Amino acid sequence: MRQFTAVVNPTAGGSAGAAALLRVARLLREAGAELETEYSRSLAHAGELARRAGERGRAVLAVGGDGIAGRIGGALSGTGTPLGLVPAGRGNDFARALGLPADPAALAGVLLGHEPRPVDTIEVESAVHDRTVVLGSVYAGVDALANRHANNARLLRGTASYYAGALRAVTTWRAARYRITVDGRVHEHRGYTVVAANSGYYGSGRLIAPDARVDDGLLEVVMITEAPRLLFFALMNELKSGSHVRRPQVRVVRGSEIRVEADREVPYGADGEVEAVLPVTARVLPGALRVLY
Repeated sequence: MRQFTAVVNPTAGGSAGAAALLRVARLLREAGAELETEYSRSLAHAGELARRAGERGRAVLAVGGDGIAGRIGGALSGTGTPLGLVPAGRGNDFARALGLPADPAALAGVLLGHEPRPVDTIEVESAVHDRTVVLGSVYAGVDALANRHANNARLLRGTASYYAGALRAVTTWRAARYRITVDGRVHEHRGYTVVAANSGYYGSGRLIAPDARVDDGLLEVVMITEAPRLLFFALMNELKSGSHVRRPQVRVVRGSEIRVEADREVPYGADGEVEAVLPVTARVLPGALRVLY
């Protein structure tokens, strides 16, 4: 029977993380699994707790949203330690990409009965930010600015904070000129954003890269060019289904190493948490993480 260490982010959705874990923990223990709980003081601390648990031969449960999932997944990348997710955050986009069930009993069944499967991770390098490893995506442009606004929101929670952040970002954004190098091939465009996606979802359920797969050794690079604001808002609405990729203003290429530069200071983010400015390089680490899903 498996031994688990749950690492809880106490700030993810208030008390939602602890509540979500309680529902699953009872089922795990009733089935005979051993479970211990650690509360992180920060995302960096969460990664340290995860590594220590892995060194003791325990599977790690990331309890919270995409930020803690990405930080713990990055910390465990390349170690062989199995990772399980207990989604309890604002977006839960990586859990959505894996098809994890929301029902506690079904999730407990996955954590107890499924064998760990290899998943790709993304190594992120920047001159102004420490090297890090994330799970879902790296995005540079208006969406990074929107995510910053959402993270700083005080009155709104969940998806509402993303919508408010996006509206605020789009109304003030001016298009940047990007230079994107994908596996040595240069692509230039003027636009709103560039997204290098391992997971198809970002921004609380938006299907930015419908063909992205977490285990194919490649990133989907989605480039959204400059467009009138009304058209861009329509395109944003199409992110719910992924139909935006059929528009001529959207270009998609694939590759294993992507470098993104711009003609001015443009923010980028990763897994909802990393905040810095371009340039940035993202490369796939194929099958580097073992995940229960």
